Amino acid sequence: MSRHGAARESSRLHSRLEALNDARELAAGALPEEALDEVLEVLDRASSRRSLSAAHTVVGFFGATGSGKSSLFNAVSGAEIATAAARRPTTAEPQAGIWGADDSEPLLDWLEVRNRHHAAPVPGFADEDTGLILLDLPDFDSTRAANREVVQRMVGLVDVLVWVLDPQKYADAAVHNDFLAPLSSHGAVTLVVLNQIDRLPGHDVRPVLESLRGILARDGLGKVQVIGASAVEGTGVDQVRGAIRAAAIRRQALSQRLAADVARSAAMLAEASGTGEPAGVTAAAGSRLRAELAVAANVPVVVDAVVRSYRLEAGRRTGWPVTRWLARFRPDPLRRLNLRRDRGAPEVNRTSLPAAGAPERARTDAAVREFADAASEGASGPWRAAIRGAAREGREQLPDALDQAIASTDLKAARKSWWWSVFNVVQWLALLLAVGGFVWLGVLAVLGYLQLPVPEVPRVEGWPLPTVMIAGGILVGVVLALAAAFIGGAAARARGAGARKRLTAAVGAVAEEHVVEPVALEVSRVASFNAALKVAATD
Repeated sequence: MSRHGAARESSRLHSRLEALNDARELAAGALPEEALDEVLEVLDRASSRRSLSAAHTVVGFFGATGSGKSSLFNAVSGAEIATAAARRPTTAEPQAGIWGADDSEPLLDWLEVRNRHHAAPVPGFADEDTGLILLDLPDFDSTRAANREVVQRMVGLVDVLVWVLDPQKYADAAVHNDFLAPLSSHGAVTLVVLNQIDRLPGHDVRPVLESLRGILARDGLGKVQVIGASAVEGTGVDQVRGAIRAAAIRRQALSQRLAADVARSAAMLAEASGTGEPAGVTAAAGSRLRAELAVAANVPVVVDAVVRSYRLEAGRRTGWPVTRWLARFRPDPLRRLNLRRDRGAPEVNRTSLPAAGAPERARTDAAVREFADAASEGASGPWRAAIRGAAREGREQLPDALDQAIASTDLKAARKSWWWSVFNVVQWLALLLAVGGFVWLGVLAVLGYLQLPVPEVPRVEGWPLPTVMIAGGILVGVVLALAAAFIGGAAARARGAGARKRLTAAVGAVAEEHVVEPVALEVSRVASFNAALKVAATD
């Protein structure tokens, strides 16, 4: 691979790893922790491996007891590395054959391989310039738990996996179900060797190899190279060497291995997540939510109180002065709700509205649930649950937040109307006119009672002027009071409409903060997760 090609491959792998990490972080709290922990392990391994020697290709030999794995390892290495180091018929811990010592020590430390053998050059296979590490690993079916743990760990660490099978147990479910099938995405860095073919009759070798290829195809490894070999007779050893040498020379195995890990992790996250995109937050759903919350928060009650309070205050200011004082005995509806905000008075942060009862709570719950259901429509199970959970969490804070929102909304209740002063002045003038008439008639009556001369009273259309003054003053006062009541009713409805608008906006802000935004954030998280997962899964 050219230097530029390797750089592009490394950059592409880096982008996929970042996307996988983004997907893992986005899925926190929505997908099972076990799956996220596995992805984190893959990311940690990838980060560690990429920080170590990229000039070495690490090839692991895996096999069951009796498969001749160590013998094949020695045959490929051209030295008795495994037997000399193990001192026993089976491998107890990893043995390393190393070609190219520079920078190999930190890599072997990370692999936790203590038994290291700097192998002699093998013409046509490996020398000091090749950069190759072969590992003979314990049997994956070992009865020792420590050996099985080493194998499991190495399956996740080596760059190239060489699976050594034998004619008697090549179809064993343990190796296929526990190792090969789960690593179906790693076909590019997997080599399968059917060892000990010398134990088969010549005419059975090809059918057994075909049978093995068929089983591997069912494992998802249909394109994996399968080689028949015999470590004893040397059959197929050069083919195994050639496959390993090709991987070492191309220097692609490391990137391919990590890319396969990313693809597998992405597939695991996709399976845990499920498919589907949520419908998201719509204007219609948000409008329905705000309307329902406004009713549940007693906005209609407050608006009615605003209307009645205005009418009451208008009557006190513009009614007939003789009777308007009676209105002072009627309590202000807004004061009873602790919503009357006079100029200079401290702001309130709580109302005296009745606490939400079962019907109001049920209405709120239903509105929030309907909104979350609409937004999560189309999403897979885990994400649907996450979206609903975000809505439920915000719902718990709604009653208190709505009450505070209503308490802090300026209802304009302390604002006076310009026409009040006009009507008030005219009302008092009319009253003074009527009182003047009464006083005039009173003076005339006193003069008559005292047998004093009574002056002639001016007349208007034959009516005594004092009587006209009394009648006119009373009539004007009553007419103004009726007109004020009519005008006050229209103005009260207008003020109520303004209060409804401001209260609805306040309720909408609460709904936005506690329900809409958290739900929208979860919907956005799903979209970001799917986008990141797509990048991670794209080779």
